[in-house]
Amino acid sequence: MSRSLVFLLYPGFQILDHTGPLAAFDAANHFAPGSYRMQHVSRDGGALASYAGLEVVTESFEAAASPDTLIISGGSGIDQALACPATQAFVRRHGQTCRRLASVCSGAFLLASLGMLDGLRATTHWRRTTEFQRRFPAVQLEVDRIYVREGRLWTSAGITAGIDLALALIAEDLGETIARQVARQLVVYYRRPGGQTQHSELLALGGEQGRFADLMDFIRRNLERPLTVEELADQACMSARHFARVFREEMGETPARAVERLRVEAASNALASGYGSLKAVARQCGFVDTERMRRAFMRWRGVPPAALKQAARSHATA
Repeated sequence: MSRSLVFLLYPGFQILDHTGPLAAFDAANHFAPGSYRMQHVSRDGGALASYAGLEVVTESFEAAASPDTLIISGGSGIDQALACPATQAFVRRHGQTCRRLASVCSGAFLLASLGMLDGLRATTHWRRTTEFQRRFPAVQLEVDRIYVREGRLWTSAGITAGIDLALALIAEDLGETIARQVARQLVVYYRRPGGQTQHSELLALGGEQGRFADLMDFIRRNLERPLTVEELADQACMSARHFARVFREEMGETPARAVERLRVEAASNALASGYGSLKAVARQCGFVDTERMRRAFMRWRGVPPAALKQAARSHATA
């Protein structure tokens, strides 16, 4: 069975929002020949420039096939697409008849502007969540999800999360075995479950350009070590007392709590991906033993790590 995939593009689309899913479906055709027929469409057709300047040759809306799945890419040009009556009409018309309707990154803005996400759960790139919530309060935005499925409507976060979305769609169509083969072909380390966090807690702890950005990166790369205040102060070239005071003022956390928070994040991602036993994850993330990891999870997540591991196992079975 061959399924028609129509990718909706517009001037200023994000190239990886498009080519990431495209590569996944192309790889699926390698393992299951003829599974997908892919078409790139835009309002006027012809060569269409992405935000990065790379062009994709598209066909016009009039030449578009009736899609089994319509996928709307994200990008900085989404506001131009929102203001285009022809684009709105195209999505409204095919969105009512296609089997699946999906968006990557800010492509969710187009679906939301047409009321297609009202009362439903959805997600988008974490940098645009505040704007999305302000503009579309009727949508139940999941601000920290890689992708969200609501029946036949699928939305994903940005950039590489489009690959996760595509893998989930492939798994639904062709089965988990093909999806895993595609992930391996793309050199994706693992197929992330949709509920995994979009971005690191490092961004919440002081941002990418703050005084302690390099230190936070050091912590993340060395979670298996004890990471005492003295060691962290030495990395920051400060006395331990001065470091502890300045760190808390700038980061809003004590050094010890920040380290624990990052350990919980790393362990959560490892467990969600199905990596290792509880004991192995606890050791890798610097908790020493599973009981200390359990107490940390209860403080930060309100659930024990065993619950995440069970959820990942259930997801893989499903």
